[in-house]
Amino acid sequence: MENTTLLPADRYVVINKTILSDTDRSIIINLYEPLVGSLGISLYFTLWNDLGLSNVMSKDLIHHHLMVVLKSGIAEIKMARESLEAFGLLKTYVKAGPINDYVYELYSPLTPQEFFNHPILNVVLYNNVGDREYENLKNIYKLIKFDLKDYMEITKKLDDVYDTSRFVLSNDLQDRKSMPIMVDSKINFDEIIASIPKGIINERTFNKKTRELINNLAFIYNIDTLKMTELIRSVLTEYGNIDKNGLRIVARKDYQFKKGSLPTLVYRTQPDYLKNPLGDNSKRGRIIAVFENTTPHDFLKYKYGGVEPTMRDLKLLEHLLIDLELPPAVVNVLIDYVLRKNNNKLTGAYVDTIAAQWKRSGLKTASEAMSFAEKEHKKMQKKEITYSKKIGPEVVKTPIWFNQKIEEENLTEEEEKELKDLLKEFN
Repeated sequence: MENTTLLPADRYVVINKTILSDTDRSIIINLYEPLVGSLGISLYFTLWNDLGLSNVMSKDLIHHHLMVVLKSGIAEIKMARESLEAFGLLKTYVKAGPINDYVYELYSPLTPQEFFNHPILNVVLYNNVGDREYENLKNIYKLIKFDLKDYMEITKKLDDVYDTSRFVLSNDLQDRKSMPIMVDSKINFDEIIASIPKGIINERTFNKKTRELINNLAFIYNIDTLKMTELIRSVLTEYGNIDKNGLRIVARKDYQFKKGSLPTLVYRTQPDYLKNPLGDNSKRGRIIAVFENTTPHDFLKYKYGGVEPTMRDLKLLEHLLIDLELPPAVVNVLIDYVLRKNNNKLTGAYVDTIAAQWKRSGLKTASEAMSFAEKEHKKMQKKEITYSKKIGPEVVKTPIWFNQKIEEENLTEEEEKELKDLLKEFN
């Protein structure tokens, strides 16, 4: 564990432990940037560039160089470095002294196949970018399938073309190297093995790869040794081996259906990549910020005047977030819209009808959801304007943000209070 303070004057040298290519650059931007963040990726590419023409080892540099290039403080650079370390792109060594000396070893990213089959990175990426972007990223790296049944292969073998006796093998050349993602074990394997009767498990059941999978699943789904033992016993094959895919499935299901709900999604805010750009201080922009930075649970609690949502309400929110895969900010807009139009009632069937339409329309941001709701409301007004003989046109209440010109137009007292309460609660 590093116990030294990183200073701008501290020296560093970069060592390339792998072979880096333009393909790696693309993988890092597409798959790692949503996890590491833009500063971390910029740091990686800057260290890569520091290698110079040799592409093997840099000259001695100081961290002030990184501060100038990245236009960031030393604390931010250290955090970015630690993110690279956590996701296996960088290994760091330090030699303490009056001026500390650091060695940064660069490693390749995992291949797309390794990344999407990794039990941690796969899940973390999905949670960070959402369903649609996740599928888009997977499609980038899908293999092209071409029907070759009517073709005959005529590829030459090496010894058909060259005299291989002239080739000399060398063991001191650079090779591509990626670094495993390290997670401290929270599982007591001795306890698991002791709890399963002898003869039921194969002696090689808990090999290195299987232990790594179990540790990763325990990390992702917060499973202790006792629970993991139960899950493992449920997926043992007749030959005493662990069905690895089955273990992934039961671990995920146990997490999702524990206590009949998946509360973590209810308490999740909008992913950063789907948020409005910073700096919009207009009234509408501040309303959007509320939708983006508030969890569906907290937003519904606010709409209920501080009263905790019921279990039925939470299950409805989970349905929107899990089954329909609507982003949190879109769910918040939907809650606001439905409660205003439906006399402050969150009716399941009514919510589902609107949510299904929003899902089909591919709404991902608060701004998109607000604009879509306004347009649909106007369409319905044109088609279904009903009149009462006594009071004239039926008045339908709409959210404050329906008014696209709330900056210029005077609001009613009720609208002004609604806006102030909303911004006061969450700003």
